[in-house]
Amino acid sequence: MKNILILGAGKSASTIISYLLSKSEEFDWQITVGDLNLDLAQQRVDGHARGKAIAFNVKDESQVAAEVSKADIVASLLPAFFHNIVAKACLENGAHLVTASYVDAESKAMHEAFEKKNLLFMGEIGLDPGIDHLGLMKILNELREKKAKITGVHSHCGALIHPEDDNNPWNYKFTWAPMNVVKAGQGVSMYLHNRETRYVPYNRLFSSYRERNIGSLGDFEIYPNRDSAKYLEKYSLEDLDHFMRGTIRKKGYCDAWDAIVKLGLTDDSYQINTEGKSYADLMKAFIPLKNQKGKNLKEATAHFLNIAMEDKVMNQLDYLELFGDRKIELTDGSPAAIMCNLLQDKWKMQEGDRDMIVMLHEVDYELNGETRRVTANMTTFGEDEEKTAISKTVGLPSGMMVKLIATDQVKLRGVRIPVYAEVYEPILKELEEYGIVMHESDEEFTGSVF
Repeated sequence: MKNILILGAGKSASTIISYLLSKSEEFDWQITVGDLNLDLAQQRVDGHARGKAIAFNVKDESQVAAEVSKADIVASLLPAFFHNIVAKACLENGAHLVTASYVDAESKAMHEAFEKKNLLFMGEIGLDPGIDHLGLMKILNELREKKAKITGVHSHCGALIHPEDDNNPWNYKFTWAPMNVVKAGQGVSMYLHNRETRYVPYNRLFSSYRERNIGSLGDFEIYPNRDSAKYLEKYSLEDLDHFMRGTIRKKGYCDAWDAIVKLGLTDDSYQINTEGKSYADLMKAFIPLKNQKGKNLKEATAHFLNIAMEDKVMNQLDYLELFGDRKIELTDGSPAAIMCNLLQDKWKMQEGDRDMIVMLHEVDYELNGETRRVTANMTTFGEDEEKTAISKTVGLPSGMMVKLIATDQVKLRGVRIPVYAEVYEPILKELEEYGIVMHESDEEFTGSVF
C-alpha cells in the first residue's frame, strides 16, 4: 500500500483530493489530507474509507517531519513559500514531492540531493505552470520530429469568469488566491523579440498589453508573465526569434489595473494605519496635493491619471467604492493588503458563478519553404463557485502526476518540471477524459508574430 499525503485543503486542492480518493481503492492507496482547518480537511475527505483528515501546521517542524515520514508521496497545495520546508522534509524522510507552483532557485538547488536519494520533486504541474508545459512540449517535439525550424513561441493563460457570470465593469472576479492577483507582475517581466531580450518593469507592465481576439470568446488583453526567457533552455529552444509567456485578461482590465498600480495601491512593502478611515481618505493620502488643488476627489484622481472623467477606468474605480465613505475594514496593513480586502468583497464569486480558463499556444515554424503557425486553444468552464475550472485544471494534472509516481510509470529523479514525454503524453491523454483538450490547428502564416 502507498501512503499519499496531501497538504492544503483549500479550493485549489479539492479536485486533486477527490481524484486521488477515487483511485485509491484500485491502486491500494491511503490518502491523508492535512490543513490548518481540520473541518475543511474533513469536508474534503467526506468520510471516504481510504481517506483521513488531520490538522496540519507547516510551521510545526516536528509535525512536518512526523507526517512526511509516513508518506511515500507528498502533494503540496500550500502557498508557494512553504514548499521548500516540505521539500527538505521529503529529502530527510525519503518521500517524492509534487507541487503546482513555480520551481524557484532554492528548489532547483536541491536537484542533486533528490537525485542521490532516488526521489522526484516534480514542480510546475498544475495549470499555468503545468498544462501549458504539457501542451507546448507536445507541439514542439512533434515539429522537431518533422525537422521544422521553430522561429517563435507564444504561450498565454488566464483564469477568468464565465461570460454568462461576467457582470461587473472589471470583467473579472477572484477564482484563485486573491493576494497573488493583487501582487501579480511585481518585479520585472522579460521576453524575447527579434532575438533581443525585452524588459518590462512593473510600473509599465499593465500598459504593455497586446489586444487579441480569441475566436468566439471575444476580445482579450495579454501582458507579459514573469521571466519568459528562463524557459528557453527548459524547452530546448536555443535558437529562437520570438518567445513570450503571457497572462490573459478580458478587454479593459489592464488600463484600470494600471491605474491601481500608479496610485500605489498594490505595494506590499510597508504598513499604514487605517483605523477609522474610509477608502476616500486612503485615495486622498495617495494622490499628490498638486493634483487635488481646486478639485473634488474624482477630478483629482482623473487629473493624476491623465484621463477624462468619462473614461471607463473612472467607472471601474468608482465600482470599487474608492471615492465614497466606505470604511476600511483593516485597522492597519500594507496598501496591497487593504486593496485585497476590498477586492475580496467586490470581486467575490457569487453563488452559482462559474469560472473559465483560457489557454492559447502559438508556435511559428518554417518547413519546406513555408512559414506556418500551430495554434492550440483550451477553454475549460467551472460548474459553480466551489467546483471551479481552476481547481480542476490545477488538481487533475498534479493528481495524475502523483498516480504516475505511485504506479512506477516515471523514472525521472531530481527536481524537474513536466517537459518530458513520459509525463506529458499520459497526462494529456487522461486529461481528455475529463474534457480538458487542446484544440490544434496548423495553417500557413504570414501575419504579425504577436
